[in-house]
Amino acid sequence: MIDPIQSSSAPAPFGPYSSGARIANVVQVSEQVGLDPEKGGLAGDTAYDQTRQALRNVAAILAERGLDYTDVLMLWVFAEAPEVFTDINRAFEDELAQPYPARTTLFAGLPPGILVEIDALAIIAN
Repeated sequence: MIDPIQSSSAPAPFGPYSSGARIANVVQVSEQVGLDPEKGGLAGDTAYDQTRQALRNVAAILAERGLDYTDVLMLWVFAEAPEVFTDINRAFEDELAQPYPARTTLFAGLPPGILVEIDALAIIAN
């Protein structure tokens, strides 16, 4: 059975899905963008600022089940263009500690103004 996860410290979903979901010891965090839930808008207009906020949003959802980035196996990053890759890497270095989770980065069309989306797969240790 799916255990949906929501967090008041992360933006609410934009459609009919949960911010995160848990089944057994697996937690999947849905795409998070650089929306700052306190400001109500994007955290900035750079990929660096949006990546940092997206990572914070993922962390807020993980925290709802007592998890953090040490529990994350994989991150998927969707970026607006290859030119933002350096900013994404810099934000990862500033927000996460080693050892880093595995990561796939894809370049795809995103909604206007959105430069980065991130989702995560975490495992709850037994």
